[in-house]
Amino acid sequence: MILPTSIPSPAPEWQVFNLGQWLRDIGLTWFGFDINIYAYALCILLGIVAAVMLTNHRLTRRGAEPWITLDIALFAVPLGIIGGRVYHVLTHPDDYFFPGADLLRTLYIWEGGMAIFGALIGGAIGVAIGCRVTGIRFWSFADALAPGLLLAQAFGRLGNWFNQELFGLPTDLPWGLEIDPGNSAIPVGLPEGTLFHPTFLYEIVWNLAGVALLLLLDARLKAQWGTLLGGYLIWYGVGRSVFESIRIDPSELFLGIRVNVWAAWAAVVVGIVLIIVQRRRHTGAEPGPYSDGRRWQEAAGVDSEDVYTETDDADNDAELVAASAAPSATTGAAPAPSDAATSGAAARP
Repeated sequence: MILPTSIPSPAPEWQVFNLGQWLRDIGLTWFGFDINIYAYALCILLGIVAAVMLTNHRLTRRGAEPWITLDIALFAVPLGIIGGRVYHVLTHPDDYFFPGADLLRTLYIWEGGMAIFGALIGGAIGVAIGCRVTGIRFWSFADALAPGLLLAQAFGRLGNWFNQELFGLPTDLPWGLEIDPGNSAIPVGLPEGTLFHPTFLYEIVWNLAGVALLLLLDARLKAQWGTLLGGYLIWYGVGRSVFESIRIDPSELFLGIRVNVWAAWAAVVVGIVLIIVQRRRHTGAEPGPYSDGRRWQEAAGVDSEDVYTETDDADNDAELVAASAAPSATTGAAPAPSDAATSGAAARP
């Protein structure tokens, strides 16, 4: 068996798929619109869907209403995307602000460029709003979401592979990443055929391992009050600080260190503080996923044949008579039928 000596990057045509042209090619000539589908955007979308589904499953097991996660996601996802894009643009100003630059490109998220730390800030604001509206405890949702965050980020890093971006330093390791020679991110002076660290792959493996670890910790420890979110911040911050240090894409520096490395270290500190503070503040179990005074109770199923009468000869609406279908709790006898039910019965031949 011959092992590969490098990891190929997708061809540029895989970055964008023209749906309109494909429909015309298969005979739907009436479709005159060109719709571009970007691989990066699809990866982000798949990550969001995966995170929502996993979070919904975990939150429902904690006693929340099924799919209430979608209500919270309506606030968290847009604000997370906005926060992630704003943070990326501000930490890569040379890519967007220069003489003759098209400032509209700051909005082109499908071209790549979403910063997880900005997305966390924007998403947290959205979650807080969504939890306030739905009555879900913020920390209950945060703990349910923590593994899903890493899962979504794993999908997002796959989008970096399609865009041939955010790769690492040159390497001669057998899993070195091939990058097209015309890529503007390649440092000047490197010989053609140079391979680079596949930082996208490193983060995918790290994030998926984190998903498994957080799920295992939650199963063993029943993490509550935001402590699992603290574990997420520590795990992701440690890994990101390493992978960020070997990337070669331009970034703002502070004291000679990339801003995102500082942010990763800050995430680790916040995670540690969060766990310590929450464990001291909350020594008991969470009372439930809902805030005080807000709760959801699954409605009991009913048999329509026992609940509704038939319509009378005058086609009057059916009447709800669930109480009359069962004996009285105090007398053991069924209550008398209503006047409408009696008159309807008398009118029948």
